[in-house]
Amino acid sequence: MHSLEEGQAWWCMLKSSLRSISQPSLMLDNIRIVLVNTSHPGNIGSAARAMKTMGIHDLVLVDPVEAPDGQTTAMAAGAVDVLANARTVNTLAEAVADCGLVIGSSARSRTLEWPLLDPREAGAKSILESTRHKVALVFGRERTGLTNEELQQCHYHVCIPANPDYSSLNLAMAVQTICYEVRMHHLAKDVVPATVDDYPQQQDLDRFYAHLEQLLLQVNFLRADHPGQVMSKLRRVFNRARPDSQELNILRGILTAVQKTLRNT
Repeated sequence: MHSLEEGQAWWCMLKSSLRSISQPSLMLDNIRIVLVNTSHPGNIGSAARAMKTMGIHDLVLVDPVEAPDGQTTAMAAGAVDVLANARTVNTLAEAVADCGLVIGSSARSRTLEWPLLDPREAGAKSILESTRHKVALVFGRERTGLTNEELQQCHYHVCIPANPDYSSLNLAMAVQTICYEVRMHHLAKDVVPATVDDYPQQQDLDRFYAHLEQLLLQVNFLRADHPGQVMSKLRRVFNRARPDSQELNILRGILTAVQKTLRNT
């Protein structure tokens, strides 16, 4: 097992060795693949290979269990430019902060169901919205996938309709499947309507949810010691509604006005 320090040293060497390589004009620039807490470095390389095959280059790693190493490069099979330009962050919130659409991939259904897409719908929506803002496609841990909290940071849940008697897709295969649908819609983009609403970035939505929770605590609608699932369900409501940037500003203004009134009473 490689230490994070060893992995980081290898990572810097790889990036340095590729600085002199001229990068081609990248396709699908606004599509980002996010891998959360990946346990095996070889799977990161396999996912990078799947991405590059479909013309996608933006990779973000969220708190990998082991830092990328030589095995990562070997499994990438030539997609070392994707690895060299990949970013590593500590949280999913950091990885998707500048994205206007976040789609989380998970094979498991949830008690609190999230708006669901199939891979073809996810590909179509990703390409349509990539004309206006960055789109993140999020993949969880090899064994357990995304947690409920992580999925709730996504606008949609995409589920690959595998054989119910044997639905064991490995990480790279899941990435390949979704990236394929994205690429197919990219190639057919001439038939996709060009108009897309101006949706807020994920970091703006997170600020709104924090503001809303603050007000609900202030009026005793929520209890700090026992919040329950109220905020999760409210997230689901607003994810279904998909307020655009102007609408979100109106909602923030309403919250601010209520708080001012409460302070003056």
